[in-house]
Amino acid sequence: MESKNNNPLQCDPENGLCEIPGATATGGKAELQASEKPVRIVYYTDPICSACWAIEPQLRKLKAEYGAYLHIDYRMGGLLPDWSYNGGGISKPSDVAHHWEELGEYYAMPIDGGVWLEDPLDSSYPPSIAFKAAQIQNEDKAVNFLRILREMLFLGKKNIAKWENIQLAATQSGLDTYKLKEDYDGEARRLFQEDLDIARKMGVRGFPTLFFTDADNNRIVAYGIRTYSEYEAVLLRIFPDAKKKTIDISDNMSLFKLYPTLTVKEYAVLSDISFREAETILKKLSVEGKIIETQINSGLIYSINT
Repeated sequence: MESKNNNPLQCDPENGLCEIPGATATGGKAELQASEKPVRIVYYTDPICSACWAIEPQLRKLKAEYGAYLHIDYRMGGLLPDWSYNGGGISKPSDVAHHWEELGEYYAMPIDGGVWLEDPLDSSYPPSIAFKAAQIQNEDKAVNFLRILREMLFLGKKNIAKWENIQLAATQSGLDTYKLKEDYDGEARRLFQEDLDIARKMGVRGFPTLFFTDADNNRIVAYGIRTYSEYEAVLLRIFPDAKKKTIDISDNMSLFKLYPTLTVKEYAVLSDISFREAETILKKLSVEGKIIETQINSGLIYSINT
């Protein structure tokens, strides 16, 4: 896969970053609102960022082991304003499909790029603004909403720029869809623009970008896809007193109490086992009817059988 990038949807597998053409890392020190917890992670992402989908296993593990010490502040970066970009082998929506599937295979996170062939998005702004509207209601529900949007897009080939799909994800995450639409048409647009303005001040050049910040606004930046141990090391540098919580894996179903949907990679990372071991366990649980297996191209995702 080419590593040169001048298109926001051409994510480089080597540095694990979906870069914004022309953006530069200025290293700005925009002041950020204090967190009640010792560590704040300001996470710049985008609902359609494939590299951000690839770090879901690491983020989920970080929350499970160090959630008592950290608050993740999700910010939207505006990956695809429109299709005025072209280059890097991508000049139209249909060019994205194969690239996405290659990246999914590279990072062992299932992706079906079919949305770009069947019902392509014109922009990532609508789901980004919808996420800001969800945050107005409830932070935890907003994060769940973002996960559902991503599963709809990367696994279900749904155009998440369409209101009907945004509304469905909102309903599934327990949000008030009437208020969501009201905020989407109003306050959420201002909040989204604020995210974009702060991103420029902080020198965000692509996604994922994670700013690990302590109470004194000391900051360490992690660009692109990193291993779990790398993210953990950054957290411990910014707050050495953090103590790891043991994730409950007392039985094979325990992780589904934390997260109702899990890819094989997520299960493996959370359990500290190999991908092959995770595959074996999940297949067995599926055969027993405890979880539901869904095939996505060359990958799989499992959901709890309610």
